[in-house]
Amino acid sequence: MELLDWSYNIFKDLDFSDTAALYSNLVVNLVCVAAIAYILDFLSKKILIVAFESFAKKTKTSFDDFLIANKTSKYIAHLIPLLFIYYIIPLVLKDFLNGEILFEKGVSIFMIFLVLWIVRSVLNSLKDYLKIQPNYSDKPIDSYIQVVMIVLWIFASIAIIMTLFSINFIGIVGTFGAVSAVVILIFKDTILGFVASIQVSVNDLVRIGDWITMEKYGADGDVIEINLATVKVRNFDNTTTTVPTYSLISDSFKNWRGMVNSGGRRIKRHILIKANSVRFVNNDEIENFKKIQLLSSYIDHRQSDIEKYNTNNDIDKTIQVNGRNLTNLGLFRKYISEYVDNHPAINKDLTMMCRHLQPTEKGIPIEIYAFSSDKRWENYEYIMADIFDHVIASVKYFDLEIFELPSQNNAPFIES
Repeated sequence: MELLDWSYNIFKDLDFSDTAALYSNLVVNLVCVAAIAYILDFLSKKILIVAFESFAKKTKTSFDDFLIANKTSKYIAHLIPLLFIYYIIPLVLKDFLNGEILFEKGVSIFMIFLVLWIVRSVLNSLKDYLKIQPNYSDKPIDSYIQVVMIVLWIFASIAIIMTLFSINFIGIVGTFGAVSAVVILIFKDTILGFVASIQVSVNDLVRIGDWITMEKYGADGDVIEINLATVKVRNFDNTTTTVPTYSLISDSFKNWRGMVNSGGRRIKRHILIKANSVRFVNNDEIENFKKIQLLSSYIDHRQSDIEKYNTNNDIDKTIQVNGRNLTNLGLFRKYISEYVDNHPAINKDLTMMCRHLQPTEKGIPIEIYAFSSDKRWENYEYIMADIFDHVIASVKYFDLEIFELPSQNNAPFIES
């Protein structure tokens, strides 16, 4: 093109040699191309960014807002000056064959990177958009985006090597096959994380927002992020624990989602009753126990059955152990059952019982097994404390004792 040779003619008129004029013309043309590319880049960024922002304000979706936040329009704007350089440089370097080949490879490689940046910004925008959608807010979107980006980087690396060394696709695939063992070793954690991410998603093991407990890593809190390599857990003390994604498959952990989605949160706690405080209840005491409203109807019904059995079987009641009898521990267990069953914060549709566990050297465990309707942690603790406050205070009304290790206040006095 004569337009690109204008400075050559000027340098020849100034008595430059052919070689000097040729190189001087090249420098001038490169400076002009760089200046035009800079102006095109500046104008295209201004026009595209303004156009994107104007378009985003008119639409109802927030996806285009995320495109702007992730600078997608800026990266796209870089394509215009890059394409200009790609098509004009062969003309500028028509007399420099080696330089033309080298420059074309450099521009091609930069274009590969630029396309990757554009795709990455679009994927990041998609990730941010899906995270605010109710149907996808608990899904490991980060893992999927990272997997796609790894695949794209692999293809980009192949394309760059093919461009740089001018080799065909079959040759590069053979080369990658030879070093596949090294690649697997280097990207072991990434591959394990990728497989784990797929299994976690397909099997619905963990979602963002789930409360999980993983004692091995000291994690006990809500999942705030799931990506290809790690799972971030915000513990209840506001610390953050990072757990390898593949450990969700290889190790054991507890997910509390079932409890959160159910109708209640389990209360499973016991008190220890001294075995030597358990005894039969005589007839005079039964009348006093009937004054406890939650037990009156039960005692009437139960005592009637006991007396009928003892009479029919001619039981000698001069010794209390003969026949069937009420015990203070049995009445206490029934009282706890009635009290918990009538508690307004207990879910009546789920299992509720007061059970007698295996006696131990520390006494007889009497356990309350029930579910609170309110699953919020602070309310759950308040409900459980309220129940056991009452239970502990009620023990003395049944002439029972709670086991405690000897202390200064309850240890027997030994005279020196």
